[in-house]
Amino acid sequence: MRSPLDLGFCPTRLAWLAERVGHAVEARHIPGAVMLLARDGEIAFERAWGYRNPADGTPMSSDSVFRLYSMSKPITSVATMMLVERGVWSLDESVHAYVPAFAGLQVGVEVPDPGAPDGRRLMLEPARRDMTLHDLLRHTAGLTYGIFETSLVKAAYLAAGVDSRRQTNQQLLERLAKVPLACQPGETWEYSRATDVLGALIEQVTGRTLGTFLQEEIFTPLGMVDTGFHVPAAQCHRIAEPFANDPDTGEPIKIADARTPPTFEAGGSGLVSTAHDYLRFMQMLANGGALGDVRLLSPHTVRWMTADHLGTIAHGPHYLPGDGYGFGLGFAVRLADGGAAVCGSAGDYYWCGLAGTYAWCDPARRLIGLWMMQAPNQRYAYWALTRNMTYAALLD
Repeated sequence: MRSPLDLGFCPTRLAWLAERVGHAVEARHIPGAVMLLARDGEIAFERAWGYRNPADGTPMSSDSVFRLYSMSKPITSVATMMLVERGVWSLDESVHAYVPAFAGLQVGVEVPDPGAPDGRRLMLEPARRDMTLHDLLRHTAGLTYGIFETSLVKAAYLAAGVDSRRQTNQQLLERLAKVPLACQPGETWEYSRATDVLGALIEQVTGRTLGTFLQEEIFTPLGMVDTGFHVPAAQCHRIAEPFANDPDTGEPIKIADARTPPTFEAGGSGLVSTAHDYLRFMQMLANGGALGDVRLLSPHTVRWMTADHLGTIAHGPHYLPGDGYGFGLGFAVRLADGGAAVCGSAGDYYWCGLAGTYAWCDPARRLIGLWMMQAPNQRYAYWALTRNMTYAALLD
């Protein structure tokens, strides 16, 4: 095993990173975290800080299990592309070929209405084109989330139960077919239930539940032994927990249950995993679709997925990839060395999760980074801190 210095990292600067995160734990700004840095397929830095369960003082460990939230999306996106490679479907196909109720969807447009309670009403206009599988992968399908920000379309989502955790994938499709689109398909990047729809379609075309498909086709082949839609009872002691109350706002922290099998196996937000398991997934991508003797994707497909697919498509009002990033097929993709508020390289790609998890791959630097915590409101600060300090420690 090569040392961090042999892998191109300054040990002193990695110690600065470890110390800075340690201070954050001591100050009770975050409960704990796990970080892995890998280069050329070898782990250069591995550290666990703080508490896996801050309520009882159980220390954090590298095998702790985290709720991934939206870091589920890259996995479901890979599953989608595996089916493309097998000829099951093509990205230019209309979604209504698989969900007939999605034909003829309408777009909700807010217009002034002095007689309405909030001075606005929803006018419906026809979609100018069908949403495609390509749109679902790059969040340009016209869908949205009802739980982030407010709008009349989002209110319709909430009223229809689109954001329920107690629905099945089939019920999700039925409910989405009854609410307006938030944008014209293909015209705007809007973070959405699109990856959940992909999960539902995977169930439909494979005849397997999403959890079974992912287990049989991705997790077992890659040796991701601690990844799935819930944590088995015998391993629940390994679940990383947040503080009971947010240290900045004092508000109670609400987080998904990881202990019982869910009714809704949400392709966009439902998985749990460990840092080492997710590293295996990221290393597969970094290797061009293979890990050891297991190949999930062609190198050409990985390059296709991690290229920008937005071009001149408009960004919605809350563009999560951030300045300097486009979006591929499941990942934010850096467009140039500059332009972003965090250090990185043109062509690096990442995604993240609501509770604080973050993964990125920098092909130009042969680098993979994993940051895992369960501290929702602190996520942006520590994603930027740890990423910038990683590059500060990189010597070449």
